[in-house]
Amino acid sequence: MSKQHYFMKLIPPRATFPGDITPEERELMREHGQYAKDLFNDGKILVYGPVLAAAGAFGIGVFEADDEGEVRQLMEQDPSVRAGLNRYEVHRMSVAGAQGSRERGKR
Repeated sequence: MSKQHYFMKLIPPRATFPGDITPEERELMREHGQYAKDLFNDGKILVYGPVLAAAGAFGIGVFEADDEGEVRQLMEQDPSVRAGLNRYEVHRMSVAGAQGSRERGKR
């Protein structure tokens, strides 16, 4: 079976986040960032990052996976989700086109 694409929205704990992030939350988000970077470097995530929307920031990721269950399993292992800080939504999507270099995320 060919890989499928999934849009993931990472939902923060409150609309004012990260403007009022606590030291404990900052550490969880650092761990979350490393986890996402590792998934990107492993080819599981094609693009990811924060969306700085006027109504409140949230995170996004576009995953390439065998099925939605694989994405959900990966997200359940995210440190910020495991700790109950963030929630997420997953939606199947069709990638019509993509550009860019995976090298940008390797820092």
